[in-house]
Order: sequence, then structure tokens, then C-alpha cells
Amino acid sequence: MGFKCGIVGLPNVGKSTLFNALTETQAAQAANYPFCTIEPNVGQVAVPDARLDKLAAIAGSQKIIPTQLAFVDIAGLVRGASKGEGLGNQFLGNIREVDAIVHVLRCFENDDIQHVDNRVDPIADAETVETELMLSDLESLEKRVPAYAKKATGGDKEAKVAAAVLGRALDLLREGKPARLVELNDEEETRVFQQAQLLTSKPVLYVCNVEEESAAEGNAFSARVFEKAKAEGAQAVVVSAAIEADLVTMPLADRAEFLEAMGLEEAGLARVIRAGYELLHLLTFFTVGPKEARAWTVHQGATAPEAAGEIHSDFQKGFIRAETIAFDDFVTLGGEAKAREAGKLRAEGKAYVVQDGDVMHFLHS
Repeated sequence: MGFKCGIVGLPNVGKSTLFNALTETQAAQAANYPFCTIEPNVGQVAVPDARLDKLAAIAGSQKIIPTQLAFVDIAGLVRGASKGEGLGNQFLGNIREVDAIVHVLRCFENDDIQHVDNRVDPIADAETVETELMLSDLESLEKRVPAYAKKATGGDKEAKVAAAVLGRALDLLREGKPARLVELNDEEETRVFQQAQLLTSKPVLYVCNVEEESAAEGNAFSARVFEKAKAEGAQAVVVSAAIEADLVTMPLADRAEFLEAMGLEEAGLARVIRAGYELLHLLTFFTVGPKEARAWTVHQGATAPEAAGEIHSDFQKGFIRAETIAFDDFVTLGGEAKAREAGKLRAEGKAYVVQDGDVMHFLHS
């Protein structure tokens, strides 16, 4: 299952610098002028998970394969994007294709780096981008909702659901609120809402790009962003793109010492990934053996057959059962054989809901 997080923000807030650091590439051209990112760059990022190393050590696995998350560096947005200003149409189209929005906000002062509005105000920056997304959704729904309402009068059941759900979303947008705040009453409404692909329905992670000195605790700018995120039910993290850019140029052996000197326990990537996982309601399960220890990603609430399908579609179709060991039991007891002897290996059927950290082996026809 592939998950894409689109990195967005106004020009010159540190989007491409962060993208380069997160993906440990120079795929995006980081430059101090607007629209230096013309085509969306995509980087696959390994999700750091210390549990995988522990499992591999116990099982003597020859290879370690982490799960991955994709980051898409999307061109900078300016006011009027919803009307096609700047690279607006391309920007909006790229956002429609991602699962979540990683919104980078400038939370640092630097006279040498130009801001499109000649001021540092992350809340205003966030509102500029959100307003353009809301205007685009508003224009779309003002055409679609009356059309669905007309079909509904003719007895079309799905159109009736769409008219009701999207009508509530339209009311929110007219109040200046994003569509993701709409209340969904059942699975049918959820399905119809998701199919609408509204830009403001995407979950949002605010990344506060701060100066190096504020990387550990944040600053007054980032504190305001955290308040905004809490009020919206969104996520927020503090990252110094400058530190992350320096970090990826260092040998692995030197990184821990560098982070400690900066007052940091981990790299920004780990914080962004963890927040992204929370945002998308994801969890990790593992498959472990002498050849490889591997992490896999599924949505919270996924059943054992759905997890099996992440490995191969045939595993889901022919699913018989899943031999499952909780991560803590696998580590404490020292592997599969001893977990089996201790009665900690469970045979789970089709209705089993996968738990984060499960070590699983699937039997299939």
C-alpha cells in the first residue's frame, strides 16, 4: 500500500530544502526564488523503526527491509492559485493525488531569504494556502451539489447521499471552514465523501521550519502553529530544515553526536514520519525470518486477510489463518520457537484486527 504526503507551502519557506533532507537526495532544486520546483518530485523514504532491527537480530535475518512513505515536493503556491495564478492549476492537481498534506510554514527570521509577502507570519501563510484550497473546493461543490440534488429528486439513491454529504461540506466551506470538518454518519457517506476528492478533505500536518537554535523547543512562531493545529484536530511538528540538510551530508557514525549537540534526540524525519503515521491512521506489522525481516504498513482496523494482501493479493484471496506473535512477546521470549513453546503464538482467523507491532506469518491455499 503506497501512501503519499504532499509537501506544500508558499515559495521560499524551506519546502524543497526539507524534501531534499527527508529523502536524502538533491532531486528538488532548492533555490531562493519562487517556483524553482516546476514538476512535483517524489521521494520514497524508509520509515525508521528500531523494532525492526531488534527482530532481525533475534531471527538472524540476512536483510532488513523497512516500510516506506512517499513525499511529493509540490510547486509553491501564491494567492489566486484557485483561479490559475502562478502554477495554481498544477499545484491543485498535484494535491488532489496525495493522501495527506505536509504544510511547511516559515517560523524563522532571516533578512537574506525573500518572503513573497515581505513578512514572517506562519498563521497568515497557512491561511493563504488553505483559502486557495477552499475556494477551489467551493467552486467545485457549487456546481456538483445542485446536480446531485436534481438527480436525487429522480430517485437516485447515491445522488441523494452525495447531495446530503457534499451539501454539508459546501455549508462548511461557505463559513470559511475546510471540508475535512464535515460529520459523516455511516460507511456510505464516508465512501461518497472520499470519492469526491476535495482538496480540503485531506488531513494536514504542519511542519514548523525554525532556525537551528529553536530546533529542540520551537519558538513563538511555532507555538502559534501548534495552537492552530490543536484547534483544527491537525498535527504539528518542529523541524529545522537547515539542520536536516546538514545531517544528511554527515557519515552515519557522526549523526548521533551532532543531534545531541543540538539538543535533539532524533532527526526531523522520524518526527515527521511518526506524525504522518498518526495523521493517516496507519500501523506497522512485521514478517520475520532468516532471509529477511520486513515492515509493512496497513490502516488501523485492517483485518488479517487485508494485511496478507499487502504482501501478495493471492495471500488475501486464499487466506487460511495468520500465526501471530506480539512484538513484546517475540523480543522477551527470544524468537518464534520460544514464543510458540510459551503459548504466545496465536492462530488468528479472518476477523482478526491487526495490532501495531504484530509479527505475522500467513498460511494460504
